[in-house]
Amino acid sequence: MCSAHSRVLVQREVHEEFVALVAAEAASYAPGDPLDPASGMGAVVSPEQTDRIMQYVDGAKASGARLVTGGERIARDGSDCFVQPTVFDGVAPTDALAREEVFGPVLAITPFGTEDEAVALANDTAYGLAASVATGSLSRAHRLAERIHAGTVTINGVDAFSAWTPFGGFKGSGFGRDLSLHALDKYVGLKTVWINH
Repeated sequence: MCSAHSRVLVQREVHEEFVALVAAEAASYAPGDPLDPASGMGAVVSPEQTDRIMQYVDGAKASGARLVTGGERIARDGSDCFVQPTVFDGVAPTDALAREEVFGPVLAITPFGTEDEAVALANDTAYGLAASVATGSLSRAHRLAERIHAGTVTINGVDAFSAWTPFGGFKGSGFGRDLSLHALDKYVGLKTVWINH
């Protein structure tokens, strides 16, 4: 999914607990037959993309990020295009895992200390499609939604969108919007006629 979150910024006060909870949840998403309700997820789309994902995993291991869970390519039913849900902690903001789009089941966790630091980290990317903020404070939710440079900011959720609201991003995530009335101009032919008479 183009707007799937691949990095998580976690406040230091809850960082350790958060990592433990995410690791436990990731383990419950064991890949397998996508038609089997017991499978957490299916295969990656192609061997080439699986190779690409594993390059990111290997790069994160070499960078010094801590592998919390997963990190292996596995075979199922004659295909080796399955990747375990993978979580890395302590990912530096300069690491490829934090800066590039993986398009695979790999999560990069980076701790932060202050709200300003979180906003700076969130905006320090070439992309700006979607972001989420988890908070119990409505004022903080509004403040951060305004400061984060992304086309969609979801508070206490992930990937909220509908046919009635525009969907699209900033920076390397493209321009223009899909969905809603804002997308209609892409489907009509606008014509300008100048007549001097």
